[in-house]
Amino acid sequence: MSERRRGWRIWLPLVLAMTGLGGGGSAPAALPSDGDRQILVMLRQPPQHFRPGSDYGGGYGDMLARSARERMSRQIARAHGLAIAGDWPMPLLGVDCFIMTVSDNRTPEEAAAEVARDPGVEWSQPMHVYRTKSASAVYNDPLYPAEPAARLWHLADLHRIATGRGVTVAVVDTRVDDHHPDLAGQILVNEDFVAGRPSRAESHGTGVAGVIAAKGDNDVGIVGIAPNARIMALRACWQLPGAQGSACDSVSLAKALHFAIEHRAQVINLSLAGPPDMLLGKLIDIGIERGETFVAAYDPALPDGGFPASHEGVIAVADAAMAVPPRGVYTAPGRDIPTTEPGGRWYLVDGSSYAAAHVSGLIALLREHRTPVDGPLSLVSARPGGGAVDALASLQRTSRPCEGGDCGRQMAANAHP
Repeated sequence: MSERRRGWRIWLPLVLAMTGLGGGGSAPAALPSDGDRQILVMLRQPPQHFRPGSDYGGGYGDMLARSARERMSRQIARAHGLAIAGDWPMPLLGVDCFIMTVSDNRTPEEAAAEVARDPGVEWSQPMHVYRTKSASAVYNDPLYPAEPAARLWHLADLHRIATGRGVTVAVVDTRVDDHHPDLAGQILVNEDFVAGRPSRAESHGTGVAGVIAAKGDNDVGIVGIAPNARIMALRACWQLPGAQGSACDSVSLAKALHFAIEHRAQVINLSLAGPPDMLLGKLIDIGIERGETFVAAYDPALPDGGFPASHEGVIAVADAAMAVPPRGVYTAPGRDIPTTEPGGRWYLVDGSSYAAAHVSGLIALLREHRTPVDGPLSLVSARPGGGAVDALASLQRTSRPCEGGDCGRQMAANAHP
């Protein structure tokens, strides 16, 4: 299920004929290309100091502690023949992450294992690389009749029940075009966590955001699955030259996830896949504990569908073209999907990236009526815990009383029975 998109643009006359109808910390160094050899070294932060009659917080002592960790990182780098390339504090995990470059003939895995034995190191790991996975009311949006969800998911009927109002969906992806006519006003924040690469609107993130939350009844383009949800656009990936797709790495993804969790995004969309990653896994676990729902693209070419789809508690979604998905994997529309493209255009896309975006939008609809305090969320599908999603039945279920529990953990049980 490689990423695939149509190279041609959908202009409005053709459409009508076709249808017949932000962070902190010190400034990070430039992020590596796929060939660079870097590791991540985590140093534990001390517990925050409590001030009587006040709150936990920073101050002069915290600055001294930070300075001490920076000195320790330099000592570790010298002792192991590494070069420090940047750092990023991650208070949610209680660590400072130092990026170090391996310049000799050791592999990043060997260097990380060596550094991990240092008594001052919490843990160390190679830098990993991830790839994106793109391969009734009556709306006046001209592309609405061409959307598979309009027919397969009865989208207009869904919107009679919920539109995602009051729900924030974090799109951790490439740069989203927040000036696109179908997305203008839908973007709460547009933060860039990729250093050293041009920051401009990019296709993959813009397309994923459009599937989730494109505006309805604005006389142009498409209608998102959750048109009244709002998007937290977090750039953690960058578009590669030509038709090579997009890529991300451990640090850029960790920064974006940290931001999304800290700022309480209810749904976090990860339309990407790569190797298992301890740092990202720990952040996802914290988010799930807080009741946030994570949705990821499933890639059959990778072991267990790739990470983060394989991570416990993450909802794994494949393109509905997959005839028999593995147990615990949901399917949603992922072929011939019209969506938003930078520059105020629309185009057709394929792939599990956009299937995952459909499910993220659906969960935003579910969360409009039910929060983690209210009880568990679950998807109705062709078989328990997987298969083709029945969007309308899933949304109708939210109006029924349910037992207590946590949304994120209940989704985990359904996604990984």
